[in-house]
Amino acid sequence: MSVPQSALSTANDDLANGPLSNSSVRRVIDALAAGGSNTRVVALTDTARSAQDAAQALGTELGAIVKSLVFVIGDQPVMALVAGDRQADTAALPGLLGLEGRCKRADAEVVRAATGFAIGGVAPLGHPAALPIALDASLGRFPTVFAAAGHPHCVFPTTLDELARLTGGVVDGRIAKNP
Repeated sequence: MSVPQSALSTANDDLANGPLSNSSVRRVIDALAAGGSNTRVVALTDTARSAQDAAQALGTELGAIVKSLVFVIGDQPVMALVAGDRQADTAALPGLLGLEGRCKRADAEVVRAATGFAIGGVAPLGHPAALPIALDASLGRFPTVFAAAGHPHCVFPTTLDELARLTGGVVDGRIAKNP
């Protein structure tokens, strides 16, 4: 799994300064290591705040970008990891996660409380407590996918299978639909 050299920030290897030294990014790095992953978080020259931004910065297809979306079902925060070219199907999410109740998008305060990350850099792992997570099976179209790593300029390359293992989430094609 590689990242185009042209996308990398000059601060990529500087852990004392720059985005890789950010405490949120360090939490992702630690979670990856604790999960047995050999992947490395990378700092990008351009922002990865949105799926479109990340795809452009990485020179990859929009669908290879993992959107980390937080919703609330009843009172339970949950996460949907969806391909950048798809939309989460909020009607399917409760059933896939074995929950009951209406599914609604979480506001910024709930996202921060549930994940420990600010919108624009929400990582799929490294949360303060485990969240129910559903993964879009369509991410498997790509040999490498890229997920946010706790900062608007940081991502990590992975695979659908590794992401499912690291997050403990359920992989299902019904979680996402074409826009």
